[in-house]
Amino acid sequence: MKNNQLTRLSVAIGLSIATTSAMASPQSFMSSRSFGMAGTGVAVAHPASAPTDNPALMAGDHHDWSDDFGLILPSANIQAADEEEVIDQIDDIQDSINQLNANISSFEGAPSESGKDAVQAAAADVGDRLEKFDQDTVRTNLGAGLSLAVPSKAVSVGFFANANLTATVRGDLSDQDLATIDTIANAADATDLENQLNNAGITDANGDINLTSEGQVLASAVGEVGVSFARQFDLSNGNVFQLGLSPKYMELRTFQYNESVSGFDDENADADENMTEDNGFNVDIGAAYRFGEEGQWNTGMVVKNLIPMELDSVDKQYTLHIDPMVTAGIAHSGEYHVVTAELDLTKKEAFGFEDDTQWLAVGAEFDAWRYAQLRVGVRQNLASNDDNDGIAEETQFTAGLGVNLMGVRFDLGALYSDADVGAALEFGTAF
Repeated sequence: MKNNQLTRLSVAIGLSIATTSAMASPQSFMSSRSFGMAGTGVAVAHPASAPTDNPALMAGDHHDWSDDFGLILPSANIQAADEEEVIDQIDDIQDSINQLNANISSFEGAPSESGKDAVQAAAADVGDRLEKFDQDTVRTNLGAGLSLAVPSKAVSVGFFANANLTATVRGDLSDQDLATIDTIANAADATDLENQLNNAGITDANGDINLTSEGQVLASAVGEVGVSFARQFDLSNGNVFQLGLSPKYMELRTFQYNESVSGFDDENADADENMTEDNGFNVDIGAAYRFGEEGQWNTGMVVKNLIPMELDSVDKQYTLHIDPMVTAGIAHSGEYHVVTAELDLTKKEAFGFEDDTQWLAVGAEFDAWRYAQLRVGVRQNLASNDDNDGIAEETQFTAGLGVNLMGVRFDLGALYSDADVGAALEFGTAF
């Protein structure tokens, strides 16, 4: 197994989902601009990203250079959290098991005290590694998407398809393996060890050690493709109200793969027998209200996945929930800046080895004459707790850079926390 095993796992599952019309993870897709501003967008999204952030904002006034057409093609992001280097641990454990099997084979061919010592030393090494591996978790998120929007004060129309994947890998130490290691360690001499290996079921028919500790993979995916419609209403007090709707088709998939550490192979994670799937139609609804003497203030609210959906994993131990998610935000915009804050009013329930999430986020963008944009943000997970069944997601810091040259837009984003690192990349245009 190589160090890029988790990446290959994620890509393998992602390619499998890509054979459908769209792919995604339970986390909402983020454009690179949103990524660099701590995931915000409900009150500040540009027309091209509005179909997934808040469809109502397709109909709002933004800038002369972006009010007629917007295109994202494509946008991609990745996040990874591997505090304990789980994938490297699996690689090292497999090497140590191979060494133990080789020592057992040599010992059984010619039992001796030195051979006993070599078997016991290799067994102790395997036991130490398995104990460190127990409950260690690695998580990765991959995303990709595209969208286009044709804004209008009458009826704005947009199209979107996005792709995200959440995959986790965890170690699970069995009590049987601890007992096996103890049996080998407590052998008094070479004869005692030979009797234990022959009579205690420590080895299988091939003479290899019987170990039942597992590497567990849990992955979830939700694909969506849809259209968006928005309308702007000019109010008598001079303020503006926007309303948007995004009907969409969704496809859900879960992947669950449990295998002994010695036989763990990430390429089997997306096999048909490890996957469940379902699909259906859903809808997002968004609204926005712009006010102030120069329309510098904007509030927004979006309800995503108005129709609840769910899907069980293969063994029905885990359930992927797609529940209505409500987010509200407020923003202040000027000629060369945007500052925004938003809050998830509902909590997203974790699937498998993840943390529940409910984000409070603040983001800002500073614009240099439309040619370049600098973005920063921070967000706090209000739902994080010490009892989560995976890597905690608490405080995340983000930054981003945008460049506009001759109508072509290029955006970069970065994310950092105690557990996560991430990056985003996007190409697009607007006029």
